[in-house]
Amino acid sequence: MSENKAAAWQALTGRAGERAALLGTEGLPTRRVEAWHYTPLQSLNGVAWQAAPALGEARIKQSVAELDLPQHDGILVFANGQFCPALSHLPACMEVQEYGDGAAVPRLLTGRFSAGLNAALRQPGARLKVPAGRDAGLVIMVSLTEGEDVSTHLHHSVTLAKGAKLTLLDIQLGTGRYLTNPQMDVHCAEEAHFSHITHQKESPLAARLAIAGAKIEGRGNYDSFTLNQGGALARQEVVSQLNGPFSNTNVNAIQLVDGERLNDLSSMIHHAAPDCTSRQTVRTVLSEQGQGVFQGKILVDQIAQKTDGYQMNQALLLSEKGQMNSKPELEIYADDVKCSHGATVGALDEEQLFYLRSRGVPEAQARDMLVQAFLLETVELVEHESLRHYLLKALPGHVG
Repeated sequence: MSENKAAAWQALTGRAGERAALLGTEGLPTRRVEAWHYTPLQSLNGVAWQAAPALGEARIKQSVAELDLPQHDGILVFANGQFCPALSHLPACMEVQEYGDGAAVPRLLTGRFSAGLNAALRQPGARLKVPAGRDAGLVIMVSLTEGEDVSTHLHHSVTLAKGAKLTLLDIQLGTGRYLTNPQMDVHCAEEAHFSHITHQKESPLAARLAIAGAKIEGRGNYDSFTLNQGGALARQEVVSQLNGPFSNTNVNAIQLVDGERLNDLSSMIHHAAPDCTSRQTVRTVLSEQGQGVFQGKILVDQIAQKTDGYQMNQALLLSEKGQMNSKPELEIYADDVKCSHGATVGALDEEQLFYLRSRGVPEAQARDMLVQAFLLETVELVEHESLRHYLLKALPGHVG
């Protein structure tokens, strides 16, 4: 690591003192690190990232008001890493724990760079708890970042007691050149159901290193869906561990990548109990010189008999200069399992395009229609009706 490179990275990690010493010494992962081979972080070097300054309440309120939000039961607002209580409220059944934080990395995320960075620099985020048997409905969390060469490192946790339910729409947006590094720790007790929909529409100049770790107990369900459509470099990492029989997890995503941006969806699903299911469907649309990355791993322990795991990554190239890197992976130690994975990359179907053009549909509209058809099946995986409509409106051509 060069002296300049070390100094630039230390400027970021130095804010946390001794807790960041290891990061300052080792620096950013390079392409030699398998998990980061397709997502180089050189653009983060040479920038003296500073703590993001506070934003005025009027400015925050205006940004939230401009969002086309679905009807909801509660909202949490964060701006430049700071909680905004005046603009936030939660359902009566939900508990908000103290906004304190420790520096330890959860065992589930040990060794993962994004979690280590968050531990070194973390800022207290939402600590949400839904009591046993209660349905908290739809809660929206808005994270706004603005500034030049600033960074935020929010740490959130969601705990669902037995039989509890929560749907969370997690929206990230901003303006300027900045780095966001949020982490969310999730625990679903027996028969609990957490639906986590992330809409990532960060500034096209921003970098994002996000990570979520979920532990699911017997008959519990963690349903993750990500719409990636922002950031110069944006990585969403999901680590899910199925700890009890008949538990389930879904890690689905859509990535819309244009310009010279790079969007990365990486996942690791650990089947640590028998009779569990997991599903991963990721579809990426690449235009101009956009780059997409999908890295998905299913790990099946010897005890995890009768595992049912499915993984599929499909990419649509709208430009010859677009690039898709796909790495599906299975690691299986049980002998009574049903696991599969696959990947496809292709262009628009010229016959379908000709069919639409021959019936008077303008070429641009015809292309949008075909892109919409490619993405629609993935959006339908979202169970919540108003969130499906919200996501459809964010797609090319405003589907629906």
